[in-house]
Amino acid sequence: MRVGILGGGVIARLFLEQVRAGRLVEATVVAVAGRGESSRGKALAREFGVPFVVGVQKLIAAGPEIVIEAASHEAVREHAETLLSSGIAVIVLSGGALCDDSLRERLERASKEHRAPLYVPSGGIGGLDALKAACAAGVDEVSIAVTKPPAAWKGIPYVERLRVDLDRLPGPVTLFEGTAREGVPHFPANVNIAAILSLAGIGFDRTRLKVVADPALRFNTHFITIKGKTGTIDLRFESVPSPENPKTALLACYSALAAFRQFSSPVRYGT
Repeated sequence: MRVGILGGGVIARLFLEQVRAGRLVEATVVAVAGRGESSRGKALAREFGVPFVVGVQKLIAAGPEIVIEAASHEAVREHAETLLSSGIAVIVLSGGALCDDSLRERLERASKEHRAPLYVPSGGIGGLDALKAACAAGVDEVSIAVTKPPAAWKGIPYVERLRVDLDRLPGPVTLFEGTAREGVPHFPANVNIAAILSLAGIGFDRTRLKVVADPALRFNTHFITIKGKTGTIDLRFESVPSPENPKTALLACYSALAAFRQFSSPVRYGT
């Protein structure tokens, strides 16, 4: 299967490493795309011996059957609809962009009209099968607490405006608490999992999000609670952060590989 990659970060690198190691024999990477010649993707593409292109049109010209978006919310907004409208399937890792209802509706329409699948992996969490089953019966509450070491929250404008000294926290500090729709845009690289939970469950306006910086943590730790007619589900995910980027859990990186394997397989288990 011919694969294009949007982005040049840790997820793009992991995918290319897996292809080079022969663990994704069904994948042939036809191009890595970036916004300009200074993109990190250019050096990454050179390292792995694959073409580098600038812009979505040149990516389309490379002839991918599927594109893995591993860049940003902005990349989803700028390129996903064009790719889908060209009949190219898209795996979206920056799922937080889809809290924009208008964008999501356009992507869903393009996917349907051009028969190009839009796939949003589970990222750094799981249990979405159970969530969907619970929602089928009726759910009263879905909440997620995204709790990470302070380093994961550095460089985020919203956090900087809070004037929280992340280097000297005496204990856990709540950075945000409210709906997923309100919170996800504040943390574009950190809480995409809250968007995935919302999309799989009861929506952005009813899903509750809490964001916490905890200096006692070594791992990115997420707590999910689902309450409804089928009972109560409590899930805890303690994920190792990526060594290259503490904002991203290793599980989220590998979810891109799992999504590709599921997409390319004729047999599927779960969702």
